[in-house]
Amino acid sequence: MQEPDQTPLVNQIFDKIFALLIAGEIPLGGTLNEAALAERFSVSRGPVREAIKMFQGRGLVVREPYLKARVVELSPSDMVEIFQLREAVECMSIRLATKNMPDAELDTLLSEFARSRTDHTVDALDIHVRIAKGCGNVRIQTLLCDELYHLLRLYRARSGEKPGRRENAYAEHWQMLRAMKARDAELAESLMRTHIQRATNSLEKLLFSDGSTETSDSGSRKAV
Repeated sequence: MQEPDQTPLVNQIFDKIFALLIAGEIPLGGTLNEAALAERFSVSRGPVREAIKMFQGRGLVVREPYLKARVVELSPSDMVEIFQLREAVECMSIRLATKNMPDAELDTLLSEFARSRTDHTVDALDIHVRIAKGCGNVRIQTLLCDELYHLLRLYRARSGEKPGRRENAYAEHWQMLRAMKARDAELAESLMRTHIQRATNSLEKLLFSDGSTETSDSGSRKAV
């Protein structure tokens, strides 16, 4: 007898575990206990195990032989490199989206973003994903919406912890959307670049304040 498709359940478990990561309930570098998670979500260990495999495939979880799976904890230099990649790709993404996104779609995005401030759902409306999906470049969309999406969300959540950063980010997003509405691709790209550079600086300061260090070639510890 063929087993029923568990894909919807596995996806649900994936989202629930990811919510714990975003909230910091499971810390960076922390272990994922299959039995405990299965009990928490009232499911068998099978869907939890498959969800953890999905995290591994996205580079969010590592599993070493004979050890439990644990959340990845990249070095500060790793994260700066990823954010530098993000800057390059997202600047091109918004430039293309400014030229290619239909007026109706852009108007909808603007109205939803304005409403999200009142509804307190700004975090749920991922502007970067919407821009990537509207840029018209499938490879950029795949990189930002699939390959790097969850990793960037996880570390963007950390960079947003700095007091006042969320309010500033809202204003920066609004300015980018207005530039897109005016079909000013050069301005939109410039605003995106500044936005990501500020987020990168915020993340670096947060990692430094946490005492994050990395090992140099000589084996000594050095701060970023």
